[in-house]
Amino acid sequence: MISELEYKSRRETLGTKLSNNSVVVLFSAEPKTRSNDTAFPYRQNSNFYYLSGFKEDNSALVIIKTKKGLKTILFVQSKDKTIELWNGKRLGEKKAKEKFLVDEVHSISTLQEKLKEFFVSKKSLYYDFSLDYSKVKTLKKYSKQIFAHKNIALLIGEMRLIKSNAEIELIKKAMSITKEAHHEAMKFDKRNKYEYELQAKIEYVFKSNGAYSDAYTSIVACGNAANTLHYVSNNKMLIDNELILIDAGCEYEYYASDITRTIPVNGTFTKPQKELYTMVLEVQKKIIKMIKPHAKRSTLQAKAEKLLTLGMIKLGILKGNYKKLIKKKKHKKYFPHGIGHWMGLDVHDEAPYKYHNDKEIPLMKGMVLTIEPAIYCDKNDKSIPKKYRGIGIRIEDNILVTSSGYENLSKSIVKSINEIESKKISCSYNSSLLNSSLLPR
Repeated sequence: MISELEYKSRRETLGTKLSNNSVVVLFSAEPKTRSNDTAFPYRQNSNFYYLSGFKEDNSALVIIKTKKGLKTILFVQSKDKTIELWNGKRLGEKKAKEKFLVDEVHSISTLQEKLKEFFVSKKSLYYDFSLDYSKVKTLKKYSKQIFAHKNIALLIGEMRLIKSNAEIELIKKAMSITKEAHHEAMKFDKRNKYEYELQAKIEYVFKSNGAYSDAYTSIVACGNAANTLHYVSNNKMLIDNELILIDAGCEYEYYASDITRTIPVNGTFTKPQKELYTMVLEVQKKIIKMIKPHAKRSTLQAKAEKLLTLGMIKLGILKGNYKKLIKKKKHKKYFPHGIGHWMGLDVHDEAPYKYHNDKEIPLMKGMVLTIEPAIYCDKNDKSIPKKYRGIGIRIEDNILVTSSGYENLSKSIVKSINEIESKKISCSYNSSLLNSSLLPR
């Protein structure tokens, strides 16, 4: 778990990046309406949570930097028996002050009056530029004398690039649960079932191990549906002799995992499926081996595109010289996305890929990223060999950059053809994991 000292240390680190006589204002996430008067499960804004560890809505965090130092004020929903009757207990000002290492705690009802006070004689205001207009309007109403408005999300994003040991442990915990879910999906008798039944099996494993939510809507795409990159309908029958692309990862204590495996419905790959799968898997292995400090994502991307293009030429999907094909972006038809992305508090972590001078940020110890080469062969693509039409394959792992190279955090989730076809896949979700000391309380 993340300690209160670590949250405090993050705020202090942020303070070193702020200009003097400045104010930071961060708001909690707004509850999202599902339909009419029902709501989606609440999930805190990642940047707000990163600096506070506070999970309640209707809250705000203010950080003030002056020559005297840094001051942190947390605003929370006051205790209210009627509101708590309908929506659950609140921590309130008193207990929040006891729990969190902040200088002051006030009721959120006093925020606007306090802002008037905080903004006096300040030169800079930092807030998230993606805020909804009503909150921006409130800030601007009380900060007319402040000449500089700056995007705090950029500074926090830079900090989120490097994961602490505690963050890495939470990601590893999420990964251990996701492993059990994918292995259960491989063992599950999928014939004559629907995609949503397999999705339910996966998400049951998530929740039964303390991961109360998925990190994103699970993709369970059988056959040609795998060629829709963000397919989430998950309502088709699982067809014998087809492949299923499963992109599913849980979120554990706000930290994500993001894993894709492509497996056969009946447990056995056909020859064309093996040919495509082997090609993608070999590319992935080679790209992962390139990961180390100072390497660049653009280099990984270029290498993946070259290897995939050469593989497609060998299989007859593309024809011609690979350099000319890449220059004309012919490979993009079958591999249209990036080789990977940052991962952490968000499955697509809100962290930059370039410095302010537009130079690419190289890999550094403590970064976590996905590596996910793929090939998508639409069933209606008459330009490719018939045996490959309707097959979509993506293989995705989560990689931690270490001081000397990398650690594949998801290496225990099987992905070789022999392992997937084996009946000896380990799955222990209903025993050892449930006793973990890391389960949230």
